[in-house]
Amino acid sequence: MKLTILNQFYPPDYAATGQLLEELSIELSKKELDVQIFAGQPGYAFDQELAPSQEVSQGVLIRRTRTSRLWPQRLRGRAIAGILYCLRAIVKLRLGSRLGDLILVTTEPPYLMVVAYILHLLYKKPYICLIYDLYPDVAVKLGVAKEKDAIVKLWRWLNRLTWQKAEAIIVLSESMAKVIADQQPALAGKIEVVHNWADGVLIQPRAKADNWFAQRHGLDRTFTVLYSGNLGRCHDLETVMEAARLLQQEEVQFVFIGAGAKAPVCQEFVQRHQLTNCLFLPFQPKPVLPFSLTACDLSLVSILPQVEGLVVPSKFYGCLAAGTAIAAICPPHSYLREIIAEAQCGATIDNGDGAGLAQFILQLKNNPRRTATMGRRGRQYFEENFTLDTIADQYLSVITKVGDEEVAKLQANKFCNHPDSSLL
Repeated sequence: MKLTILNQFYPPDYAATGQLLEELSIELSKKELDVQIFAGQPGYAFDQELAPSQEVSQGVLIRRTRTSRLWPQRLRGRAIAGILYCLRAIVKLRLGSRLGDLILVTTEPPYLMVVAYILHLLYKKPYICLIYDLYPDVAVKLGVAKEKDAIVKLWRWLNRLTWQKAEAIIVLSESMAKVIADQQPALAGKIEVVHNWADGVLIQPRAKADNWFAQRHGLDRTFTVLYSGNLGRCHDLETVMEAARLLQQEEVQFVFIGAGAKAPVCQEFVQRHQLTNCLFLPFQPKPVLPFSLTACDLSLVSILPQVEGLVVPSKFYGCLAAGTAIAAICPPHSYLREIIAEAQCGATIDNGDGAGLAQFILQLKNNPRRTATMGRRGRQYFEENFTLDTIADQYLSVITKVGDEEVAKLQANKFCNHPDSSLL
């Protein structure tokens, strides 16, 4: 079976969705699936501005189209780039033979599923929706759009249209599955929950004393709290910054690696309160991740209450793989609470409870053995549930199921159209 994956971002772009899909596509290729990617040129976070328009890497065929870089850090610029990518996808994939047997379409950009729907109408190609972020719900909850807006109503109609024609809908958490099932009860049977993962071979526990990244930034000499990834609108960085303010007189170093809409807000907070315990670093290349993710004693994950079930912090799985203790800042109904409680790998903090986060940090700082135990438990839970091989098998199961059903449909249609079938 030939699988075509549509996603705007793909390495050398640092966007998390692209890096995850690179790992998944290579692993699926190893499992005898013919995989091709259709993506754009680097346009989110990158060092390399241009990548080959077509190449084969580790058994995966990658096709790239041009990308707009107008206002890349603004919603308007990203929306324009996403629309142009969608239009180019329709044009570039207009030959049905390029699509293979099955399409896996993501929500990067959020309206990309419409492209799969159009290609399905034109070429009768089945598709699976992989939902990273649930729009327009995210835009409404963040106040970027209103429920009564025409664009929101159109978007919801398009979601219903594309989901109804999809052979399966893959979501990243049980809470996200519930949101979609509540909106469209008839689709409940199509929804498959498949968690994200991390590359546990690449990312493994590493002592800070043996970590060049920690040593380069002076993190091997102090208790370090790390937030690595997108500093975006959906993340509760306000609680983190309040904890940093409360701990400014303690020997605790906060490290922020990445970029996003809230990065300037965090930096302004540091300047306003004259904090000296916060270090900001840019996104790190993938080869550096085994060292940057383990250059800490405590990893932070956060999500705002209003977007729980609408987005999933992919960084969580890398934190588990790194074998560090984890603090998740999240609402009471977050799926993160269930996993952390089951794994016994850290603590969950209520949104807005900067004092509670600060208290937990001090508890770990004063109890290195407890910190190390939490990290080991997190790594063990990761190996049992979220390795790339385990999750790739779950994807392959969904893909194979859809493929088998499509073959059965084709055989049934051929039988019904056979001249002798009328005699039965």
